[in-house]
Amino acid sequence: MKITDDILYVGVNDHDIDLFEGQFEVPLGMAYNSYVVKGEKVAVMDTVDARFGDEWLKNVAAATAKVDYLVVHHMEPDHSSNIVRFAEAYPDAKIVSSMPAFAIMKNYFGTDFADRRVVVKEGDTLDLGGRTLTFVGAPMVHWPEVVVSYDSATKTLFSADGFGKFGANDKVDPEGWDCEARRYYFGIVGKFGMQVQALLKKAATLDIARICPLHGPVLQTPEEIAHVIKQYQTWSSYGVETEGVCVAYTSVYGHTKAVVEKFCEILKAKGCPKVACADLARDDMYETIEDGFRYGRLILATTTYNTGVFPKMEEYIRHLLRRNYQNRKVGFIENGSWGPMAAKGMKDLLSAAKGLSFCEATVTVKGAMTDDTVAQLEKLADEILK
Repeated sequence: MKITDDILYVGVNDHDIDLFEGQFEVPLGMAYNSYVVKGEKVAVMDTVDARFGDEWLKNVAAATAKVDYLVVHHMEPDHSSNIVRFAEAYPDAKIVSSMPAFAIMKNYFGTDFADRRVVVKEGDTLDLGGRTLTFVGAPMVHWPEVVVSYDSATKTLFSADGFGKFGANDKVDPEGWDCEARRYYFGIVGKFGMQVQALLKKAATLDIARICPLHGPVLQTPEEIAHVIKQYQTWSSYGVETEGVCVAYTSVYGHTKAVVEKFCEILKAKGCPKVACADLARDDMYETIEDGFRYGRLILATTTYNTGVFPKMEEYIRHLLRRNYQNRKVGFIENGSWGPMAAKGMKDLLSAAKGLSFCEATVTVKGAMTDDTVAQLEKLADEILK
């Protein structure tokens, strides 16, 4: 597929994958992107997942008769697994990457290609003849070895995992770019907001007409590029993207669920613009993580379990903390037939987070919902929406 006269797409689509990274559901599959950049010399940008080596090498051979360089932006195996096969297929080609990437190559492949490697760092260039690639360091976006590169001739940013999304490129995503890009970002990159901010500052100095990520579609209209950069600015600064409330709950016998359903009714009646409600035992955990960051207000509702927090709720909170959850307003609903302890447990877990404010009103239920429970819910709703 031609992106420009001198940039060709040689990536692959994966329709067989069930879980990306062994944990993320990807109902629309996954794309592993790779590109050929042609000047007087030719560079291939990254490889693909191990299962698609044959298809990828055929794509490369169809796109170009010769290859001078393989540029490795990121060493995660879904992008690097075919480096050895490339090296065998193109014995005269040099391999270009950061020094930390070559250390990882040795761990994976038993060699760091010392006789044919080109080590690059921040500000280094690669002259292809008629076009020059400039390298920009992007450590921890989302591995420490990552670099991105910029082709000034076409104003193209090769952004590694940045600006990627779940989904195969030959599948139409009915929800557009944002939803699966957001779930991808907060699931995978969310912890490293400070590092993403650093990369965005560097990108702001470049005249970008096109973004070629390692997952998801190529972004090449001014509107698309402005939008995705705006979203990344919000996500990486842990800002609020959408006004509303995320309600995450667990329920053993249905009593807590009934309380949560009533609470959501109350929120909507009070004019809450959006209520995103999820059962942590049944709904996609990573969509609920995404919503925890998308909205500025969070309600956690769970039962007391073994004098503490129900396991699925504890798992959810720990997922948020691992991704630097911060700058949000949080309220609690707890249930406990004889000794409610869940609210204290949730607050204790969240005490490690920065910039959280806890609602003074905590709803405590001892079994089933009562008129007093509804009154407590009304009070909590007023406070979380204030």
